[in-house]
Amino acid sequence: MAKVKVGLVQMALKAPTSAGVAEIRDAMNRAHAAMVEEAARRGVQVLAFQEVFNQPYFCPVADPKWQAAAEPLDGPTVALFAPLAARHAMVLALPLYERAADGRRFNTTVVLDADGSLAGTYQKTHIPTIGGRLHTMIPPAERGTERTWFEPGESGWPVFPTRWLRLAVYTCYDRHFPEGWRALGLAGADYVVNPSATWEGLSRHLWTIEQPAAAVANGFFVGAINRVGTEAPWDIGRFYGSSYVVDPRGRILAQGPDDADALVTADIDLDLVREVRDTWRFFEHRRPDAYGPVVARA
Repeated sequence: MAKVKVGLVQMALKAPTSAGVAEIRDAMNRAHAAMVEEAARRGVQVLAFQEVFNQPYFCPVADPKWQAAAEPLDGPTVALFAPLAARHAMVLALPLYERAADGRRFNTTVVLDADGSLAGTYQKTHIPTIGGRLHTMIPPAERGTERTWFEPGESGWPVFPTRWLRLAVYTCYDRHFPEGWRALGLAGADYVVNPSATWEGLSRHLWTIEQPAAAVANGFFVGAINRVGTEAPWDIGRFYGSSYVVDPRGRILAQGPDDADALVTADIDLDLVREVRDTWRFFEHRRPDAYGPVVARA
C-alpha cells in the first residue's frame, strides 16, 4: 500500500498586530520552522500551514500598513522554508500574501517539493466581499474585506505531482464552491489541503460538513487547516482551530483542538483513492453535457 504521513499546523499569532509586518512575519516564520522540525521528527512527508500563515488575518480592516505584508515568491519566507523542505525531504504548502511582479497582490499558496524546489502555486479563486459589515468592533470607515487586499486568483486548478503524492490546494472561502473541488479531483489530486482563517459563527456548523462531503464526492483526502485564538484590536471573533484530515469515505482520521497550537498528523493510504473511485464511480457517471447552467452566470 502507498502510505504517506501528512501534517497540518494550526497556530495563534506570535506577535501583536501593533508590531511591524516584518516583525510579525519573522515571529510566525520561526514558530512554523520549529513545527517543521517537529514534523520531521514524527516522520511527516507532506506538511501544510494555515491561510496567510505568517500574518494576522488583517482583511477586516483597511489599514494600508498591511500592504507591506505582501512579498514576492522569492522573498524571505520561501527562502527560509525551501532549505527545510530539502533537508527533511518534506513537501510544504505555504499560504502567504503574494506581491506579483506587476504589483498586484494575491492570496497564494506556494508548494515546495521534497527537494526544496518550487512545485507550483495556487491563488485563492473565490474572494468574498462580505465580512466588513459584520465586524461591529471596527468603525465603518476603517472596515475592509478580502476584496480590499486580494485579487481573484488566476492560477486555475493545478495539481502538483510532488515526490510523495499528487497535491492540490483550495483556500478557505473556496470550499463553499463544489466546482473547484471537482476540477481538482478530475485533474487527479490524491490530497487537497484547505488552508483557512475562519472564526466562530455560521462557519463552525459547516466546518466538518463541507470538506468531508468534498472528499466523498471526489474520492480524495482533504486536510482542513484553521488558525486559533483572537487577534486584537479588531477582535472579529475566535478562530477555532479544529484542523483535521479526512479520507475519501468522509471519515476524520485526526483532528486538532479548538484552542491551542497543534501539529495534526495522519497516515493516509493512497490506494484508498483508487478504491473509492472504483467503488462509487461518481466520475464515471458524470453528465457534463447536462451541466450548462453551472457555467452560466445567473
